[in-house]
Amino acid sequence: MKKRVSEILKKHLGENPPINKPKQKEFGHYAVPIFKYAKENKQNPIEFAKNLCEKLKCDEFESVEPLSGFVNIKLSDKFLDDFANKVLEEKENFAKDEKKESILLEYISANPTGPLHIGHARGAIFGDALTRIGRHIGYKITTEYYVNDAGRQINLLGLSVYLAAREILGLNVTWPDEYYKGEYIKDLAKDAIEEFGEDYFKKEVEIIQKEDKKEAIFEDERLSLWAKDKMLEEIKKDIKALNVIPFDNWVSERSLYKYWDEVRTILEKNNALYEKDGKIWLKSSEYKDEKDRVVVREDGRPTYLAGDIIYHWDKFKRGYDRYINIWGADHHGYIARVKAAIKFLGFDERKLEILLSQMVKLLKGGEPYKMSKRAGNFILVRDVVEDVGADALRFVFLTKKADTHLEFDVDDLNKEDSSNPNYYVNYAHARIRSIFRNKNIDYDDIKNIELKNLNEDEKELLFLALQLPYVLEDAFTNREPHRLTNFLIDLASEFHKFYNKNKVIGSEKEEIRLKILAVVGSILKLGLSLLGITAKERM
Repeated sequence: MKKRVSEILKKHLGENPPINKPKQKEFGHYAVPIFKYAKENKQNPIEFAKNLCEKLKCDEFESVEPLSGFVNIKLSDKFLDDFANKVLEEKENFAKDEKKESILLEYISANPTGPLHIGHARGAIFGDALTRIGRHIGYKITTEYYVNDAGRQINLLGLSVYLAAREILGLNVTWPDEYYKGEYIKDLAKDAIEEFGEDYFKKEVEIIQKEDKKEAIFEDERLSLWAKDKMLEEIKKDIKALNVIPFDNWVSERSLYKYWDEVRTILEKNNALYEKDGKIWLKSSEYKDEKDRVVVREDGRPTYLAGDIIYHWDKFKRGYDRYINIWGADHHGYIARVKAAIKFLGFDERKLEILLSQMVKLLKGGEPYKMSKRAGNFILVRDVVEDVGADALRFVFLTKKADTHLEFDVDDLNKEDSSNPNYYVNYAHARIRSIFRNKNIDYDDIKNIELKNLNEDEKELLFLALQLPYVLEDAFTNREPHRLTNFLIDLASEFHKFYNKNKVIGSEKEEIRLKILAVVGSILKLGLSLLGITAKERM
């Protein structure tokens, strides 16, 4: 609607002007500041506003009034009806658009050494909602999961499974100070015994004392990579349980190291590296990092940062217009060093956005949620989904900015009252669907009804529902899907107030009000779907 109003104003102002929402709703639907245009035309602002109001009289506007340097616009019933018709005709395609920008969105990317925990879930839901909203409004978004399948953590996974298998077989086990714990390791160990045979596990692991801790010598990659693949299968099941759209790409860190020499040559050519204490360092402090970082260890092995550098080199070579990474808040320190590397590689680091997702504190009945026995010391995504359902979990995760702390009690997600926003919004949708079922009609049966002689309550509810396109653009542009969630809560609240105050079935304006409710129901359903939530038909 804003776009349409802007097009009308452009005919008289020569450009698309800024359009604001008046602070007081009685002033109208939109307010346009005109000081700039009065000055350009060398006119008094009051006179300019009066003249503009005369020119803007048309079927789309009920009234156009000058006020304190603004032109306030009230939309006509016809204008609102035209957009109501678009909603009912286009259905799930309403507010779709086409954009030129292509985006590579990487998120979750949890190490494949265990099932997804509740912290991973927040980034997963955030990234998925951003993808759904962005694609709906026309961005060409490719999603990607970066599999950290190289390095120490994968070796440690294999070691943990190996030792657990020996314990299951009743063989002597000396545990190092670091290893992965939890029932899932034991489950992997049982499967590994079947896969590799008992004889594979008969060799005892050598334990050495290194400085102040015991470390294990384990160098057989076969078990580590087998266990990694098994964990990726588990992660994919967890992602599916969260109703996350399947990823377009799964990129293996391990597969990228073959390009290290090529990437290192580029960095050396661009004077990005130097040698000190037997190590190779990246000059990341030249680009806002607090200090330089090691990219090659004394023994010649590339570091974890080197893997990130290769990965971002590979990303930028693919030629997207923009790159978005969603990381856990604990990765904040990596931002400067990765951006420095991108600049040293000759790319525009401003094309990379890094969004942070904070951890979650989960309660149940006011007490800390029990850690999963299966994971050892984590709350698993799967456990919470089984407890409250993916829809409720997605909704509560999307009620706040991803980079703010979130604490909630899962018992509240099962409440059937207005204190539970997921229930509140779904109840509004189900209530509308119930009204239509009781009338034995559907939205298509009343879409041709003309909306006219609308009262303020009717206009206000309809106008709010029709704000969805603006909300979607705003939510994606600011990378804040919670703006859509909050919009749906506000719309549900306005609907409940309207329905409690205004008679629908049996009133003189029954058909008009049914059409307005059909628009609201359509918007609620579409909005929820863009959050990855299925709107409930009955409650």
